[in-house]
Amino acid sequence: MILQSAIIQLINDKLLADGYFLVGVEVRQANNIIVLIDSEVGVSIDYCAKISRLIEETFDRDKEDFALEVSSPGVGQPFKVLKQYQKHSGKEVKVLTKSKKNVVGILSDVTEKGFAIKEEKHVKIEGNKKKVIQVNEHRFDYEDITSVKEVIKF
Repeated sequence: MILQSAIIQLINDKLLADGYFLVGVEVRQANNIIVLIDSEVGVSIDYCAKISRLIEETFDRDKEDFALEVSSPGVGQPFKVLKQYQKHSGKEVKVLTKSKKNVVGILSDVTEKGFAIKEEKHVKIEGNKKKVIQVNEHRFDYEDITSVKEVIKF
């Protein structure tokens, strides 16, 4: 069986040198390998093929029968690594907390321990006829959330 750590060790330096980052490597039953990569500007199919070839050239299919998929995380998939949070800073995201609370807002202040969301709400203030926009900042530790996804608008 091919080890996850062997794949990470093989591709991590190449990814960093080329301006990409590793989102995750998963080795499932029957050596089904899934590698997720990303960058600040996205990932081309050609680059995925390059990383796929690097892995295939290193591991002998006669000794280790495996299936390999190299791709970028799909649109709407939850963030898995700090660099994804940094990449989406300033964009609208949806946060689901472990207490099942949903918060939608602009991702900001991303650190190694957590992040903030600036949520805009229309609220009625006593004495005013019109609702006004109120901005609330919510701070989250990574350990307190279930998922964070970019909000896609058409």
